[in-house]
Amino acid sequence: MRHASASNETMENSSLTMTDLFKICTQCERLSKKDVGVRIPRPVGNGPSRFIPEKEILQVSKLDKRIQSIFEDAFAVLGRLDNISLVMGFHPQYLENFLKTQHYLLQMDGPLSLHCRHYIGIMAAARHQCTYLVNLHVNDFLQVGGDPKWLNGLEEAPQKLQALGELNKILAHRPWLLTKEHIERLLKAEEHSWSLAELIHVVVLLTLYHSLASFTFGCGINPDIHTDGGHTFRPPSLSGYCACDIANGNGETKGNVSELSGEVEVLMEKMKQLQECHDEEEASQEEMATRFEREKTESMLVVTSEDEECVPSRDVSRHFEDPSYGYKDFYRRGEHVPTLRVQDYSWEDHGFSLVNRLYPDFGQLLDEKFQIAYNLTYNTMATHQGVDTSMLRRAIWNYIHCMFGIRYDDYDYGEINQLLDRGFKVYIKTMVRTPEKITKRMYDSFWRQFKHSEKVHVNLLLMEARMQAELLYALRAITRYMT
Repeated sequence: MRHASASNETMENSSLTMTDLFKICTQCERLSKKDVGVRIPRPVGNGPSRFIPEKEILQVSKLDKRIQSIFEDAFAVLGRLDNISLVMGFHPQYLENFLKTQHYLLQMDGPLSLHCRHYIGIMAAARHQCTYLVNLHVNDFLQVGGDPKWLNGLEEAPQKLQALGELNKILAHRPWLLTKEHIERLLKAEEHSWSLAELIHVVVLLTLYHSLASFTFGCGINPDIHTDGGHTFRPPSLSGYCACDIANGNGETKGNVSELSGEVEVLMEKMKQLQECHDEEEASQEEMATRFEREKTESMLVVTSEDEECVPSRDVSRHFEDPSYGYKDFYRRGEHVPTLRVQDYSWEDHGFSLVNRLYPDFGQLLDEKFQIAYNLTYNTMATHQGVDTSMLRRAIWNYIHCMFGIRYDDYDYGEINQLLDRGFKVYIKTMVRTPEKITKRMYDSFWRQFKHSEKVHVNLLLMEARMQAELLYALRAITRYMT
């Protein structure tokens, strides 16, 4: 595959390093302090994240040469280093694959034109009111020659793109409702029809940016300096303490130490006990099916602590249809999420080959991204070393899929209640279903003894599990249409 645009320079002919970037920033700071008539913008937020202290994020890039190299390559190709990448820098193995996937999806030859890819990214991010991602792709859309009129609202875009509105909202909020009839309407719309290859590209873009919106809100990502709302020309506050400091956790109390002590040890002991139970006896298939249905029902009843409605602004809502359509607690209304057994339709046995056939090589990239997120481990929990975290990672992944009605026949869902407390479940549910409601208090309240890097790891798991769940329903609908 070749690059869809030959304008980007590669790292081989670019001598700009992180040291050079630092020097440029220092010179800009000096200029801003002199009265030379030059207005120098500065970031509105303190660092890449409102939830994670800036010094922790910067420390990673200073100490890890692999991260420095990844950042330099990304800057050489994109001409920028966005805040999402800086936060993902806690996990270089994942970040490297994520950037490769993004590059392939947005810039390499593929079924969709470059400007359509970014417009679909805008539609997907707007569904969760994620202004960070919307602004990022608005800039990219214009840079690759997109029609500015389309940005006035979805009704100004071509009919073919408008037709994606229903697919966008169903995938974002109730993907289990997607049917082959939805697919057929898109593929047989006369002059506004999509091809199968185009539709695969569309589905991957929509599911990626729905899930990336979850990560963006879950990590409290600040706007990038070059986007709307990301910079100011005002001088820094003379006060040594401001609202920005509060948002980054400075001066914040962590609660009663005695309440926190032992949190990690208790979780490790539960993991040990569950492993011992595995070794002694396994539950019957009937019992495991019952436990799944119980967990799925309970997940409907987990209510987020931030239960007020978020009304999208006109700037965001103009990019999607039916703003009132969102996730609802179906169980309360006598409805339920149907069960999709992984044995009947899975990513490994069905989805992977379909994507690879219609969008060559991309299925492999996606599979690597899922595998890295799922298997990523440093064998640590807070200050403890040499810990096998596979049981905990699997519980988190399977709980998210359980909320989407996806069942693994060989998994004992009773483990979820043992390993994930109610507060953590509230965070997961909010992050996956209504990420725009995530707050710093919710981020701080789960796993309080764990490091920020470990919480970012959790958010990567949530993001990838959500993307795979949405993708499974979309690909199943396409498969049913094809057969």
